[in-house]
Parts: sequence; structure tokens; C-alpha cells
Amino acid sequence: MRRVTLLAALAATLPTIAMAASSSAVPVEGMPQLAFGHPEQGRLLVGQVVWLLLIFAALYFLMAKIALPRVGAVIENRHARIAADLEAAQAAKAEADGAMAAHRAATEAARGEARAAVASAVQAAQADSDAKAAALNARLNAQIAEAEARIEAARASAMGAIRGVATDTAEALVAKLVGRADRAAIDTAVGAALTAQGRA
Repeated sequence: MRRVTLLAALAATLPTIAMAASSSAVPVEGMPQLAFGHPEQGRLLVGQVVWLLLIFAALYFLMAKIALPRVGAVIENRHARIAADLEAAQAAKAEADGAMAAHRAATEAARGEARAAVASAVQAAQADSDAKAAALNARLNAQIAEAEARIEAARASAMGAIRGVATDTAEALVAKLVGRADRAAIDTAVGAALTAQGRA
């Protein structure tokens, strides 16, 4: 940067040096560039063209060798930084996509485990309910069988009592009608009558 400043200052002072070198010539009123017809006009024009070419060459050299390479390096650095940022962004996106896919897979696995756990719990509850229902049915069947046994015993006892009452009543009626009664025959007849009615 110091070199560029030095060369620019030198280029700016060259016309002044040229004018000082030509100060021994005949003075020209006004601007020398516009002094057409003056005897020194041709020499001044050639000097100005030469200095123009020198200054242009110096500026071209400064721009081509110092300024533009630095600008190009800055642009290249910026392109490289942008490319690196894009690669980092793509890597971050790929990592985020991978994390999202892993999250989805974990969610699906958790849902599958939850469904399996619910199904297992339902099956366990159903089995427990079936076992309790079977135990309840067994207990009710036992109670029903016991009640039927008690009813049968009560029926048998009642039928025995009915047979005895019927035998006594028939014996009393036969004795009153005939004058005498055969207990064994009456008991056999009462048993046959009860059997015919389905009560024996």
C-alpha cells in the first residue's frame, strides 16, 4: 500500500517537473495547451503526450500488478468462504435430516413398543378376566349343584311325608268304608299312584 501511494504521488508530480524543465522556454499566456500558433506549442504537445503515456503506463502497472490482484484475491477469498459456508450448510442439513430420520425411527419404535405393551396388557387382562369368570362359573355351578341336591333331598323328604300321610289317610278311609284295612296293600297302592303321577 505504501508503494502504491508513493507511485501515485510521483505520477502526480511528473507534470510539474515537466513544466519546470520547460520553464526556460518563451512564456505563454494562458494555458499552453491552447496556445495554437505559438512556436513552443508543438514541443509542449509532444511532452504532454509522452507524459500522458508514462502516467498511463504507471497507472496500468499499478492496477495490473498491485491493485487488481489484491481485489481478485479478496474476491477469491470471498468465493472460497461462500463455498465453505455452503458446504457447511449442506453438511448441517444432512446431519439435521439424519437426526430427523433417527427421531422418526425412534418414534415409530416407541409406538410399536407401546402398541405391543397395550396388546399384552389387554391379553393379560382378558386372561385374568377369563380366569375369574371360570372360577365364578365353577363356584356358581357348585352352589347350583349343592342347591339342587338340597332341593332333591327336600323333595324326597316331602314325598316321603306325603306318602306317609296318603297311606294313613287311605287306610283310615278304607277302614271306615270296609271295616278293616290292609296296611301293606294300601302302602303299595299309594306308591303306585305316586309313581304314576311322577312324584315317587
